[in-house]
Amino acid sequence: MPRFYCPPPLPTSGTFELPPDAAHHASRVLRLHEGNSVEIFDGNGNECHGVITEIGGKRVVIGEITSGNVSRESPLQVTLAQALSSSEKMDWVVQKATELGVAEIQPLDTERSVARLTAERAAKRLEHWRQVAISACEQCGRNVLPTIHAPLDIMAWLQHMKALSGTKLILLPQGATSLHRLEKPQEKVVLLIGAEGGFTKAESDSALRCDFNPIRLGARVLRTETAAVAGLAALQTLWGDFS
Repeated sequence: MPRFYCPPPLPTSGTFELPPDAAHHASRVLRLHEGNSVEIFDGNGNECHGVITEIGGKRVVIGEITSGNVSRESPLQVTLAQALSSSEKMDWVVQKATELGVAEIQPLDTERSVARLTAERAAKRLEHWRQVAISACEQCGRNVLPTIHAPLDIMAWLQHMKALSGTKLILLPQGATSLHRLEKPQEKVVLLIGAEGGFTKAESDSALRCDFNPIRLGARVLRTETAAVAGLAALQTLWGDFS
């Protein structure tokens, strides 16, 4: 069933006109027709079902609306702290992390990050990543949008992490342990992934001083985008809703 993100509040009955972006997608991309069933969600966990009663031009009207909230969120609350990479790779990470149930994404500016964002570009990229996450939620069935934070310098972010409780993990090729050897987290999990060239020694040392646990995923060195997806999938398999 086609799904569309609509900012809250969602309707509980009557009719509802899709916002412009969703209407364009429904009529011009998916080429839906009157009588087609659709789902609408607000990104805060709410969804409703309806039927297209009018479609034409830039207007798509939904009728026969009923609420039908379903939670598809993982019980494991994971924050992905991802070093900035090239735009295509970063988009891919945001998309896949959303599909894999991540709760928050924190982009980080590291010394070896390929991408360098001015304040203006960072604001535009943040809105772009949010749209990527919306599309991923529409596809995968999530009703809750992950929170995507503005990019931060890794050293400043690590200082904030000092006081954070929970399980903090940094993926390093020379990591001392594997995930399956760790105890099941009782609180939130933070997974820190480096850029294309990895972390500098100063960055990884700083993370270790902030109580990040150095882990590895097998004997092979993974690309930054592969590491993020593999790490999240492993966490969901061990402690989330893959198990």
